[in-house]
Amino acid sequence: MSDTKILQAILDGQKALEERLVSRIDKVGKVVNEVKVDLQSVEKNLTKRINKLGRQIAFIEDDSPTIEEFDKLEGRVSKLENRSIKN
Repeated sequence: MSDTKILQAILDGQKALEERLVSRIDKVGKVVNEVKVDLQSVEKNLTKRINKLGRQIAFIEDDSPTIEEFDKLEGRVSKLENRSIKN
């Protein structure tokens, strides 16, 4: 086999290897893009859920009694208990 044919065979092998690598890299790129789109979708849903939970917590916090109101409530309940015992 002549030197030219040997060099051509080596170059053909390298080109074939390069084409295989490029095609695999393209496939990986497509998968990464798909995962990226999926993650954006999940992130959007999580953001909506976090916002909804934040609003719910804010409303619960607005409706809950303060420490002072809670302390006064205990006294009011005691008065009602005493009244019901007397009657």
